[in-house]
Amino acid sequence: MAQYLMGIDIGSYESKGVLADLAGKVLAKAALKHELQFLKPGFVEHDVETVWWGEFVELTRILIREAGVAAKDVVSIGLSGIYSMVPVDAEANPLRSGGIMYGVDTRSVKEIEEVLGWHGEEKIFKRTGNGLSAQSMGPKILWLKKNEPDVYAKAHSFIPCANFIAARLTGGFYIDHLTAGFYGPCYDPAKLAWDAEFCAGIVEPERLPEPRWATELAGRVTADAAKRTGLAEGTAITIGTCDVAGEAMSVGVTDPGDMMLMYGSTAWITLLMDKPLMHEQLWATPYIFPGTYCLHGGMATSGSLTRWFRDMVGGAYVAEEKRGGEDSYSVIAREAAKVAPGSDGLVVLPYFSGERSPINDADARGVIFGLDMGHGRGHMYRAALEGVGYSINHSLQVMATSGATAKLMTAVGGGTKNPTWLQSVSDITKVPQRVPAITLGASYGNCFIAGYAAGIFKNPKDISKWVATSHTVTPNPDNFSVYDRRMATYLELYRRNADLMHATSQEQRR
Repeated sequence: MAQYLMGIDIGSYESKGVLADLAGKVLAKAALKHELQFLKPGFVEHDVETVWWGEFVELTRILIREAGVAAKDVVSIGLSGIYSMVPVDAEANPLRSGGIMYGVDTRSVKEIEEVLGWHGEEKIFKRTGNGLSAQSMGPKILWLKKNEPDVYAKAHSFIPCANFIAARLTGGFYIDHLTAGFYGPCYDPAKLAWDAEFCAGIVEPERLPEPRWATELAGRVTADAAKRTGLAEGTAITIGTCDVAGEAMSVGVTDPGDMMLMYGSTAWITLLMDKPLMHEQLWATPYIFPGTYCLHGGMATSGSLTRWFRDMVGGAYVAEEKRGGEDSYSVIAREAAKVAPGSDGLVVLPYFSGERSPINDADARGVIFGLDMGHGRGHMYRAALEGVGYSINHSLQVMATSGATAKLMTAVGGGTKNPTWLQSVSDITKVPQRVPAITLGASYGNCFIAGYAAGIFKNPKDISKWVATSHTVTPNPDNFSVYDRRMATYLELYRRNADLMHATSQEQRR
């Protein structure tokens, strides 16, 4: 009997699915677009039933139909999703319509200060390996407790996107150790468990999902879930993890020293290590296999920023695409490619939703600096691409101070389709980027995780049989000088204007 693996990833703006055989050959792939809900400044959500659950169900049906396989032959399904949280009841029904997003959602600024007041920055960092920021889910659970007390009181668990889907399918409420690491300050990575002292005042540990490895099974599809989805009863389902882990596996990040750069709705850097390494401005978590660890850097925007710029300055291209014309991103990317590196003095601070690492400032705000009458649409779009590159470089510079130096990054995500973006990032960081031949992203990596969790694969390195390199982007020394100057401007712009950004942000919250 033929056996197949399925991977599903719920992203910020798109849900993707892949169905593959045991050799990694893709038999079907599908994608569904959706929107983030920017409800008001600092409040960002996904519709849980429509986006998380509805698109999962639709993708599984599309993949099985297009591959022409029987549901019973899909032996295991791997799940990942955007880092998020929703309160649910004991049947995994959401108690509010919106799942609260990662660091782009900054509603918990006051709660962060409150929790810091309880324990102090130093104690939290030493215990958890991380500081508190808008990325931390503990303060957002506290926000629910204070602002939606009825919802909070009824909640059986507070669970991320992928783990929510797994709970609905299997009845098991789990969270993977990597994602739990971002539930600061509630998680203790040394004990691989919830910390009762740091949970106090926020939520009881027993109301949080049980931490396990992402490479374990949450259980199997129940009879009820089979009726609701069309999947076969008994199909193996992974714990679920955040999109970062699926992306990393999709490009073969399994060995200490491997580094992934993800070009998604946000940019994300993950360095795999064989021992914990911490820095106050970055995030440290376990990886997805026992005995493995990560150091992470992540922006609040990236693809979401380039999308915003495209819509603002390239609206005509978007309209033409909707009428059946060329992809709007491709058109505006060609314009950007004609602009010289450094965008003729234009510099963008990409803090349009605050910023995560390394400044961890939810009140930071975006800046377009240096505009003159000679700048056009291509300049603005290229400057946005370069602004993301400066932020990536800023995280790499901080990472280097902890002893973690990037020598090669494996690039993954939608941004790898834009050669101008890739080249500018390598020129800014002075680090080569390896681009895999297959860049299907987290959903493809989830197929392998599904097979590993089900016992089909015995060694994580088996993923190397699935991954081939398309090409390597080499830094161009001719562009180092101009980018060094722009990088200095980038850093100085934040330093000089942070107080004004904070005042503006605080005014918006009133």
